[in-house]
Amino acid sequence: MKLIHLSDLHIGKRIEAVSLLEDQKYILDQIAKIISDEKPNAVLIAGDVYDKTVPSAEAVELFDNFLFKLSKLETDVFIISGNHDSAERLAFGGRLMQNAGVHISPAYNGKIEPIILSDEYGETAFWMLPFIKPAHVKRFFHEEEIEDYTAACRIAVEKMNINKSVRNVLIAHQFVTGADTCESEELSVGGTDNVDAAVFKDFDYVALGHLHGPQNVGSKKMRYCGTPLKYSFSEEKHIKSITVVQIKEKDDITLSTIPLQPLRDMRRIRGSFDELMGQEYTGTDDYVHIILTDENDVAEAAGKLRIKYPNMVNLSYDNTRTAANNIINAAQNIKLKSQLELFDELYELQNNRKMDEQEKEFVQELIESVWERAL
Repeated sequence: MKLIHLSDLHIGKRIEAVSLLEDQKYILDQIAKIISDEKPNAVLIAGDVYDKTVPSAEAVELFDNFLFKLSKLETDVFIISGNHDSAERLAFGGRLMQNAGVHISPAYNGKIEPIILSDEYGETAFWMLPFIKPAHVKRFFHEEEIEDYTAACRIAVEKMNINKSVRNVLIAHQFVTGADTCESEELSVGGTDNVDAAVFKDFDYVALGHLHGPQNVGSKKMRYCGTPLKYSFSEEKHIKSITVVQIKEKDDITLSTIPLQPLRDMRRIRGSFDELMGQEYTGTDDYVHIILTDENDVAEAAGKLRIKYPNMVNLSYDNTRTAANNIINAAQNIKLKSQLELFDELYELQNNRKMDEQEKEFVQELIESVWERAL
């Protein structure tokens, strides 16, 4: 069974005020060509199809065109919703699309049935688990103790009644403990959305979405394929690719990657204003974060730099003044702290003491409640 694993397309994504639709169309066309050449049995899209729960008309049209191309390739396509998607909107027309080999997971309803594909090695059951929170699962299983994401996923998997004698593939969109993150991902406060990898031990392959860096989690049986494009400067060093999975008999799995070439790269450029405007710098259409090392602010630097770097997204300074004020370090430290830690620091400043455990528990539940309504 040959599979192409994709995730986190984030169609409709913007970097600051810049739309990435042109870049996304370019990379989706490239992916469609690779799929046509590779001729897989199935394509797995592990959530975050769109960047917004209510995507723009242009984003919907782009994904519709991509799916239409895949439907012509005589390969099954499995799609689940991620935390950025509306599960209900994404699943619209899903039952009709099955006739074209496009399988879209509905919003979680407590019942997940596998879709079976066969090859010379026998049957493979594909299970589609959309992004879930504890509240989603608790709604259907009131008698179960579901206090965290691990318990929610464990109950959801237990209710699947997996036949372990055949190959089983899970498509999921969760943050599995032990994976590396970057700043462009939206994770819950304090890491409370972590899921223990042991929950998925009965699957022969787990096609994960949610994290933007390609990586295995524990073994090659569980993998994040990463985004097809760089979506923040924290991903500057990522090598974007799609993952090709070959499953023969049970426990006989081979992974490989096919690199993707973007229309424009995303990177940081560092130097003085004169250096970056000098002849040795020929300019670029890439999305760039320019870091100026000049000791004094350069008048109208952004406008002048955009002559050579039309897709400059950010402009900042790194010099003795900014270092002395700890501006850069402070910003980085804040990003590393959870909302609960930041609130605890504010509470200590106002009350001359840290919160006790009961207060922390109350605040964390309050923050989680806010995130529940926001996502």
